[in-house]
Amino acid sequence: MVAKQKILIVDDDVNIAELISLYLTKECFDTLMVHDGEEAIVKFQEYQPNLMLLDLMLPGIDGYEVCREIRKNSSVPIIMLSAKGEIFDKVLGLELGADDYVIKPFDSKELVARVKAVLRRFHQVPQQPVSQAPLSEQTGDYVAYPDLIINQSNYSVLYYENTIEMPPKELELFYFLASHPNQVFTREQLLDHIWGYEYIGDTRTVDVHIKRLREKIKDHTSWSLSTVWGIGYKFEVKK
Repeated sequence: MVAKQKILIVDDDVNIAELISLYLTKECFDTLMVHDGEEAIVKFQEYQPNLMLLDLMLPGIDGYEVCREIRKNSSVPIIMLSAKGEIFDKVLGLELGADDYVIKPFDSKELVARVKAVLRRFHQVPQQPVSQAPLSEQTGDYVAYPDLIINQSNYSVLYYENTIEMPPKELELFYFLASHPNQVFTREQLLDHIWGYEYIGDTRTVDVHIKRLREKIKDHTSWSLSTVWGIGYKFEVKK
């Protein structure tokens, strides 16, 4: 029998937490509810969830701080919850490591769909370190440049013979740009290609992911991740 996936629900509104739990239980998820930030951090370690639904406005430690604390040691997916009217900086949430966000009041089907979509993306990535093969042994969908191999089939990046860890969307964005060398893409095109219709975001989402990539991958003498001012981005291969 396949073990149920576990969802940690963090919301100080007991009624909302119970409603979310009901939706997810009907979809055969196992759930645990907590109602403040400090308890969320403790229960995260004990419960070991597959995904966390995290409300922003919590007593004591808020959702941003909980996300920051969890991301120090774990890459488990986090979906942030925010009520309409609350100040919610989506970019800040993404920079702290959130995978998606849902605005309250939400449709139950949309919430479940987002949970399933984020889990799907997360499970595509090997959760154990991948031993990167040299270029001659690469298989599947990959691109190779001097000192860089991006393999989308096993979600791995080899940079100067070192494996670089990346969340799924970062790697997919990097692979997409590198597989179309010197082609310029607008932020809107990248948002559509990489996030698709299941993600309601704005173009700043792309900027955040490009910033993350640049922190991990520096420009090479033969190639670079370039900004085309006023338009978007390209993977530039220097001749």
